[in-house]
Formats: sequence, C-alpha cells, structure tokens
Amino acid sequence: LLPDVPVHAETASFRFAYVGDSANTAYLGAKQGLDEANLQGRFMNQNYILDVINADKSLTTDYSGYIAVIAAVDSETFQKLSDLLPDKPVFNVLLDDDDLRTACRPNTLHIAPSRQMKLDAIAQWHKIHPDEQVVAQTWHPDYVKYAARDLNKRFVKNYSVKMDDPAWAGWAAVKMSSDTIARQKITDSAKLLSYLKTSLVFDGQMGIDMNFRSTGQLRQPLLLVADGKIAGEAPVRGVADNLDSLGNTECDK
Repeated sequence: LLPDVPVHAETASFRFAYVGDSANTAYLGAKQGLDEANLQGRFMNQNYILDVINADKSLTTDYSGYIAVIAAVDSETFQKLSDLLPDKPVFNVLLDDDDLRTACRPNTLHIAPSRQMKLDAIAQWHKIHPDEQVVAQTWHPDYVKYAARDLNKRFVKNYSVKMDDPAWAGWAAVKMSSDTIARQKITDSAKLLSYLKTSLVFDGQMGIDMNFRSTGQLRQPLLLVADGKIAGEAPVRGVADNLDSLGNTECDK
C-alpha cells in the first residue's frame, strides 16, 4: 500500500485593480487590506494581488481578470469606468460628489462619505455645540475604540504615515471584499457585487454594522474633529439615532 500523502488544495488567486495615483494614501490603505487578506488567505488557500493602473490607462485596460476595482480618480473618469464595468464592484475611495450617489449606478460602491453626509454631521453637532467649529471625517489617526487603535498602529508600522480618510477607504474596500470572498466562497465579480450591495455587514473597526444604501453609499458613522482632535461622533447622540440621518438616501427619479 502506498503511504497516505496529504492533498493540498490549489491556491485560488484574486486580483484587485487600484486605479489612480499610487502616491495617494488610498493605495497604502488598499495595500494594508491586502496584507491582512493574505495573512488570512494562507490558511484558506487564497492569494490576493493588487495591481496599480494609472488613471490615463484606466479606460483602455482589460479588467476581465480582476475581482474588483478600487478607483481613486476624478469624477468624470470614475463615471466612465463604472459604465465600462457593469458587473464588477467599482469602489469610490476619494470623491464626495452627491450626484454620484443619487445617480445610483448599480455597480458603484462609495466608501468615501458624500458631501451631504459631512454637512449633516456638522449640522447635528451644532444643534448641541453651536459655537464649536468642527470638520467631519471618516477616520482619525487618534481613533482608539473598537480595535481602531490596532489598525492605526499596523498602518503606521507598515508605511510610516498616519491613516487618514482615503487610507481607511482603501483598506475598507479590500477588507470587506476579501472577507466576503473568504466567508461566502465567492469566485466571480458579479456575485461579489451582489453580496456587497445586499448582504454586507461590515464593522470597519468602528464598532457598528455598516452596509450599503441603494445609492451605493456606505452607511457609516463620521468623526467630528476640532483643532485636529476628535470632539465627537455622528450621528450625534440626542440629535439623531441612525446612520441614514447622514446624507442622501434616495435615488434620482
């Protein structure tokens, strides 16, 4: 009899396309997400790859081998890229244009908060703190709750810069995708897109379940920052109690 020989399953590879300037911190965030995905993937025979595509080649590249696209480009390029890839998740990690949300393109997933979300967060804050000037942000390098401290530490250790909004968005795009691929055993873009749009539950190291609106916007809390320090969070307790109090929730007719 032949001795038992362990059978190793073939490793499945998944490619992400990062479209835009690799000097943007969104790229570093995506790389951080990729590192974490591959750390997990080693135990599941999964390998994740991130390719950079310059914006000037974004509309002439063959994306057939990519599971998802992370776009850090201008609004016009983003819309054309979305039109080009109707069955593939196209993540917006930079743009805050409200009209990109209300257009409700079926394949766009906006990790970056919209302009209206940020305005609503500030308006809520001013109902209780009318004289305090704040800005609304997705992320902050001093955020420490819900394992955010650990994410910030990992990012600084790897890249020697602090995690900011685009970096968190790039990380979140890869993280929610790779987690979904691993848990749901998804292997194609269309199924990944469908799951992300309809069934996602994503913590994002922020201690709250986040998912996508019909507009493609990620429902997410925002941090209110005064003089570079975290002053509070929105929805602002005592003013609003749900994530849909931030930003537009309806599609254009």
